[in-house]
Amino acid sequence: MSGFKCEFQLLEALGLILLWIFLSIITFGFGAVIAPYYLAKAPLNQTFLVDQHGGKLARVHVDFNLGQIIGHAVVWFILSIFTFGIAYIFYWFAVVRKLINSSVFLPVNTSSVPAE
Repeated sequence: MSGFKCEFQLLEALGLILLWIFLSIITFGFGAVIAPYYLAKAPLNQTFLVDQHGGKLARVHVDFNLGQIIGHAVVWFILSIFTFGIAYIFYWFAVVRKLINSSVFLPVNTSSVPAE
């Protein structure tokens, strides 16, 4: 069956969650504004497009850098302040939408991968 195959491991997820909890604590909560991008980006970057035999055709690469993340996050941070936190619920959906729209397929046989 063709489709997508994600190779993101639960142990990687645990490490990523612990890292962002730590970063959120030492940045007095500002890390929590940027964390959703990296929490959603990690499994997407380890997702492959596979053919009907399970062969990898391409991998998903989220082409969204820290500068773009900060620009998008600042707008939503301000919206969250003005709405007393209600906008933060919608923020997660906006993050996923932004990351999916920034995703590209890279051929698997290509050894050159864009820098994160």
